[in-house]
Amino acid sequence: MRRGCFKVCLLVGYFFLATLAATAQEVVHALCGTIRSIDSNAKTITVGTDDGTIRLFKESTNSNVSIDFDKRIRAEATAADAFTKSGVRVIVYYFGAGDVQTAVALQDLGAGPFEERSGTVVKFDRHERLLTLRNSSGIEETFHLNPKTVAETPYGAAEGLELDTENGDQMTVTASSVNGNETAMFIRTR
Repeated sequence: MRRGCFKVCLLVGYFFLATLAATAQEVVHALCGTIRSIDSNAKTITVGTDDGTIRLFKESTNSNVSIDFDKRIRAEATAADAFTKSGVRVIVYYFGAGDVQTAVALQDLGAGPFEERSGTVVKFDRHERLLTLRNSSGIEETFHLNPKTVAETPYGAAEGLELDTENGDQMTVTASSVNGNETAMFIRTR
């Protein structure tokens, strides 16, 4: 009797774990960089980031993978397997960790020029759509956020206005001048 009960419990446990694994979603993260190369035969994309790191992403080919990817951000991006421009500044949306990262989509940031600025958050005003950082020299810089601003959060890529930050947090902003205002295109915590 005990042996039969143990087998039934074990079988139920296996089905429960299989169900959890089947419903798990990959969280889509983001990074900013420049496309170095796209190899359509190998289905890989090489990206150079601002810190000098070269990152290799495989293109997402498995449409059965369930991903947690903001719908508004996804609508602004191009699927990784359809992106063909090299040498352009992009936001790469990806999932995975370590050496095995999969690019889901890319967003061309346009002509630029782009500047990366780092500092400590002094003020974040969602209503006015402004983020103010104090750099290492003590100078405060304010960046406008627009609906296309993307933030990398611990929970994945999100719209910039959904950023959850407090005074004193360390941030890096990739910005460009839009209509005469320094506009944050991409924000990440350091």
